Amino acid sequence: MQEYVDKIKDMKLEEKAGLCSGLDFWHLKGIERLDIPSIMVTDGPHGLRKQAEGADHLGIYDSVPATCFPSAVGLASTWDKELIYQVGAALGEEAQAEEVAVLLGPGANIKRSPLCGRNFEYFSEDPYLSSEMAANHINGVQSQGVGTSLKHFAANNQEHRRMSTDAIIDERTLREIYLASFEQAVKKGQPWTVMCAYNKVNGEYAAENHKLLTEVLRDEWGFEGFVVSDWGAVNERVDGLESGLELEMPSSNGVNDKKIIEAVQNGELKEETVDIAVERILNIVDKAISNKKENAHYDKEAHHLFARKVAAEGIVLLKNEQNVLPLTKDANIAVIGSFADKPRIQGGGSSHINPTKVDRVIDEVNMYSSATTFEEGYDVETDKVDDYKVIKAQKAAKNAEFAVVFAGLPDRYESEGYDRDHLQIPENQRLLIEAVAEVQPNTVVVLSNGAPIEMPWLENVKGVVESYLGGQAFGGAVADVLFGKVNPSGRLAETFPEKLSDNPSFLNFPGEGDKVEYKEGIFVGYRYYDTKELKPLFPFGYGLSYTTFDYSELKVNKKEIADNDNVEVSVKVKNTGTIAGKEVVQLYVNDVESTVNRPLKELKGFEKIYLEPGEEKTVTFLLDKRAFAYYNVEISDWHVETGDFNIMVGTSSQEILLEETIKVASTVELPFTIHRNTLVGDLLNHPKLAPVAKELLLKNNPFGGMDESEGENDAPEMMEAMMQNMPLRAMVNFSMGAFTNEMLEQVIKDLNNV
Repeated sequence: MQEYVDKIKDMKLEEKAGLCSGLDFWHLKGIERLDIPSIMVTDGPHGLRKQAEGADHLGIYDSVPATCFPSAVGLASTWDKELIYQVGAALGEEAQAEEVAVLLGPGANIKRSPLCGRNFEYFSEDPYLSSEMAANHINGVQSQGVGTSLKHFAANNQEHRRMSTDAIIDERTLREIYLASFEQAVKKGQPWTVMCAYNKVNGEYAAENHKLLTEVLRDEWGFEGFVVSDWGAVNERVDGLESGLELEMPSSNGVNDKKIIEAVQNGELKEETVDIAVERILNIVDKAISNKKENAHYDKEAHHLFARKVAAEGIVLLKNEQNVLPLTKDANIAVIGSFADKPRIQGGGSSHINPTKVDRVIDEVNMYSSATTFEEGYDVETDKVDDYKVIKAQKAAKNAEFAVVFAGLPDRYESEGYDRDHLQIPENQRLLIEAVAEVQPNTVVVLSNGAPIEMPWLENVKGVVESYLGGQAFGGAVADVLFGKVNPSGRLAETFPEKLSDNPSFLNFPGEGDKVEYKEGIFVGYRYYDTKELKPLFPFGYGLSYTTFDYSELKVNKKEIADNDNVEVSVKVKNTGTIAGKEVVQLYVNDVESTVNRPLKELKGFEKIYLEPGEEKTVTFLLDKRAFAYYNVEISDWHVETGDFNIMVGTSSQEILLEETIKVASTVELPFTIHRNTLVGDLLNHPKLAPVAKELLLKNNPFGGMDESEGENDAPEMMEAMMQNMPLRAMVNFSMGAFTNEMLEQVIKDLNNV
């Protein structure tokens, strides 16, 4: 593993500086005289986007054919860790076949607002779910000897002014939400590289943010690879290098190499810093070359079939009134919507894949039933209503037993590079759904979109299927679900609000000028909706099945634990229906009483299980300190307050079926310095100081100067409340001379010595 690293001592400064930037758009530099090879990196969180020879430098439209798996939004909806690992392994196989060393993904940014144009590339609004998905994706890819680049670190939660905006986030929110989404992915997956974001975080560009790139990523989390810039994210190259940004991409054509050389020569930059960066880069080059598989190839058809399975696993059944689904093979079905002919399978921008093949939805539906008709219904290239197409669609729907309308968001509505302005689907699609539902009571809507939408037509249809951006095999996957070959088991990894203004970031997205303040704090997604008791259109974790499940016997192996101990939680789940199916068991934790603001509940565990009809399984979770902790900014660490915690198991964040309570005791005593302005209530409520404080206060009798008749008719509740909110210094004033400043200073000294 040291073959290339050992050559650093033989390098000239110019060569070292050169290795810290790319050769071109997709390749790292090599050094021919030292036999150090150039390796290739390329896009694709959900598929390989390798630039074809002679293609545009971005390779967006001329990349080599590769399997287009569902986008991250669909992968996360599977809630299946093992499946995501397998997707990663398949991507690794394809990367080996195309001699790609590092795949640029996955994206682990939090879905702060449903308007973010790149949300389809990100997993979830919840950091626990996001980090679990990312870790398994990373481990899958890297199992094939191909590296990953976890991105975009950090707080890249909008496209609007993304290269200049400053994300202002308080430390606790940053740690609990936006960094937590990356933390376990780094610790569990050890990605070969981490890609920094374009934006600033609290005043400093991510590309030169020492706190993020060195203090947190390396020193705290133990990251071992190298940090690469997002393409064009470098602001000041030398500052970035000193802060922990090893590789700049793409090539700066020598401009920034020269800056590094000059900084070393004039003493502004230590050459040792350059050496460390080069060593980290060469370590990954070493890994890539030593893991390269000669004559690697993959089975395109097998990967397509696997992509079909993955897409079906991520499909979420949102509504199934009167069991309108699954459809029977002899049913007369009107298939309506342009997306059934030309499906939207992926998002736009740097993750756009050139698929090896694409299933046409109407063809796949016809494989199940020949009694179908098809009408386009709308033009996907415009929002304009075509009355003729709508009338034809209505007629087809009226003459059928069922109507399945394929609708959603066209490419022009969401993409890398810009955010959405609203949550609506195009007007021609909305009116089409309403027109079809008006004449056909058995109407099902199948959605293709990368983020939540409003559904004003929801009450008028019997079925809604959220298929997200399902990849090249989406057509076959959705047909499998519609006709019951696959029992839907996807669950929402994000909240669908009834309207945009319900979203917690509504008043602060996308910010003003180059500043966006995350004023909603830790209350992101379901943390906000559940705590505020605001009913969404569909809650986080929600999804229906063609079968039913029963939960019972929630147990904990300990009713009381210390915060450095673990607790085992188990629950029984039974398939009480008539067909086999998969259930996503979700575990949330609630801090019953806290001195800091905390969400009503937080996801801390999930498992996806398969059950035959009548089969019952016991699902077990192991909860550690982080399941109960919040980030305490005073001690710069995770902290658990002593008290009761509810263990909640259910089928979504708003559908909790079973609860159990345990007591967790803190092993860390928070620093508490008493001074003149310390509140009496804080003393009397302190677990350690309360008894001593009461004794000292009684002994010194600060109210001794008051006439006994004063306040005898006052309500004791009022007096208690006044005492709770009174600073210690006020007792000198109220005591009418009985309690002096000297006495107060002694009390403070005694309390601080406890």
